[in-house]
Amino acid sequence: LALARLRYGGGDWYANPTSLPNLARAIREDLGLDMRDRDVVVEPLDPELRDHPFLHMTGHGAVDFTSEEAAALRAHLEDGGFLHADDNYGMDAAFREAMALVFPDRELVPIPPDHPVFHMVHSLPEGLPKIHEHDGEPPSAWGIFVDGRLAVFYSHESDLGNGWEDPEVHEVPEPLRRQALQMGVNLFAWALAARSP
Repeated sequence: LALARLRYGGGDWYANPTSLPNLARAIREDLGLDMRDRDVVVEPLDPELRDHPFLHMTGHGAVDFTSEEAAALRAHLEDGGFLHADDNYGMDAAFREAMALVFPDRELVPIPPDHPVFHMVHSLPEGLPKIHEHDGEPPSAWGIFVDGRLAVFYSHESDLGNGWEDPEVHEVPEPLRRQALQMGVNLFAWALAARSP
């Protein structure tokens, strides 16, 4: 199994380079799964997109999809795929516009702390943890549902990826770093469980 990083146009899709390898190690330890050490990079039009039940994207600014890319991403998510988008600060408006292109008939809605995604493997009763401070705003979780299934999870004002990176990169305190990794394990477990028949 591999964690897939989604490459998109316009922004720094490559941000937080050590985050996914560290999350893969946490998944291996917590779930006992055989995880690839390095993430793979995929684009919406790649034929192998369907091989990756868990897609991750992050960045600080622009998020551009062509109409063909938006349609391909939508088809993947409607077919059981899962997308986690983590705002690394500054991506919010662009991501929301991109999702409106991917899902013009669906809206991002708040995900409450009692949703099962926060309790898949690790129980996070407060919901999305606050990992990195920017504007003094609380963390918020948003989602898009496909046939009742949470198919897109958007973490805003949280910066989970900063907590997944090597400890010396952002100097996130270990308790917060562990919460970030626990949330990541939950998201991956959700993606696998949601795709199972």
